Amino acid sequence: MDLNKLTNEAYNAYVQGKAKPSPLGKNLAWAFCVGGGICLLGQALLDGYGALGLDPGHARMAVSVTLIFVTALLTGVGVFDRFAKHAGAGTLVPITGFANAVVAPAMEFKQEGMIAGTAAKLFTVAGPVLVYGISASVVYGLILWLVGQF
Repeated sequence: MDLNKLTNEAYNAYVQGKAKPSPLGKNLAWAFCVGGGICLLGQALLDGYGALGLDPGHARMAVSVTLIFVTALLTGVGVFDRFAKHAGAGTLVPITGFANAVVAPAMEFKQEGMIAGTAAKLFTVAGPVLVYGISASVVYGLILWLVGQF
């Protein structure tokens, strides 16, 4: 069978016939458990920083910094990607997923050098998220402000 000569419909049918169905329920439960475990770790860090005497605002900031640092470090040494391969979508808890999205492209292109590789590719994945996230928050804020004026 020459896959290059198939129509789009025939190719899609071929792929669907070869694809193994994913166990949706199992994947959802596993993502819930892994994401919940990461959140549990964050809560334990929050409690620990509070016990060390940090006020709640500083303790929350320290938890964020710790989770970002640990995720970036584990991504840099290649551990986080192996963990995410088995943990699935549960690793996309926003703060760890974002840290991984920033560090992973930088690590992938590090052989191209510090400027053309790491620095240029650092925000390849996270950049659009930042741009559109910040832009959307400004637009939503303006809408809420305008609605509040009337």
